[in-house]
Amino acid sequence: MRQFVQSRPTVRTLVRGLALTAVVAVAACASTPPPPPPPPPPGGSGAVLMDWRGVITAADRDRYQRRDAAWTLALQQAGRQRGSGDLTSLGDLIDPRAGRADVAPPPGNYRCRTVKLGSQGGEDGLGYVIYGWFACRIEQTSRGLKFTKLTGSQRPSGLLFPENDRHMLLLGSMALAQEPAANSYGRNPDRDMVAVLERIGEARWRLVLPWPQYESNLDLIELVPASGG
Repeated sequence: MRQFVQSRPTVRTLVRGLALTAVVAVAACASTPPPPPPPPPPGGSGAVLMDWRGVITAADRDRYQRRDAAWTLALQQAGRQRGSGDLTSLGDLIDPRAGRADVAPPPGNYRCRTVKLGSQGGEDGLGYVIYGWFACRIEQTSRGLKFTKLTGSQRPSGLLFPENDRHMLLLGSMALAQEPAANSYGRNPDRDMVAVLERIGEARWRLVLPWPQYESNLDLIELVPASGG
């Protein structure tokens, strides 16, 4: 059974500082022009991977463009509302500025966990929820890298589109309960998802999902290589 605890003053101070940083980042990025299309993949084949701009739905494009606002609101709520788990233990996972170079993760098996920040229910909802670890996988496909969450009641999966050295974009779908793996982006708006993949450590990544369909205002999926993966 989950234990719901009040966020301590140290948590509130930490998250308020990160929320202020996110506000500054929003202002700084407001005039930034869109990045160029992705470069050809290595290998000299001359083939160019699909550009996410030709695939993304209008609703997900809006979520993606407003991701800084999602960070700001979610961190503010996490700092002042009760939550489940130890927010201070997450470190760079909840720092909007934590992205590093060399973002592409190697294919293999990973452990992953979801952290939900903010509440779509306003002040009455939980400010944050930290879930346990599940099994995930990154695999190389003919269309590029693919992320799949293998276990749990909510199992997102989708393609990772190259964007720049610090940023990949995931477009995918959510499978629930006993449903088969989701492979239908763009067909069911209630299951579609957009996320930004960033590397935040030597062997640590996160998927940032702004404005998810349910519960929170920002979801984070942390990924670390599975032992022996």
